[in-house]
Amino acid sequence: MNDEATRKPASDPQDLARLLVSRQQAGDAEGMAALYAPDAVLDIGGGQLARGRDAIRAFYARLVMAGPRFELGDQRPAMVNGDLALTSTRLADGTVTAEIARRQGDGTWLWVIDQPSILA
Repeated sequence: MNDEATRKPASDPQDLARLLVSRQQAGDAEGMAALYAPDAVLDIGGGQLARGRDAIRAFYARLVMAGPRFELGDQRPAMVNGDLALTSTRLADGTVTAEIARRQGDGTWLWVIDQPSILA
């Protein structure tokens, strides 16, 4: 799944988590990063943030190489207000994620803020 032309964009903010998991399971760090806005921020743990799509891509490339696989969790319905959406998922281990997505000019959605672990 490394051909950008075959990557479907998120037409709904609820699509983002499913697409992230499927691309991670396929080893597609580039595709994972494509789900984020160019100026997005991702909390990578230890008080560190990956800022921008290039840094997010580098983080996911290391994560994909390390081998752990993402699994789908219990995704809450997105809260949408205009061009912003709050998405959240409770994972099997009790971890909760929270993300903010922004609608793009073409109607697709990209994450702009991603906090993958806010509660365990």
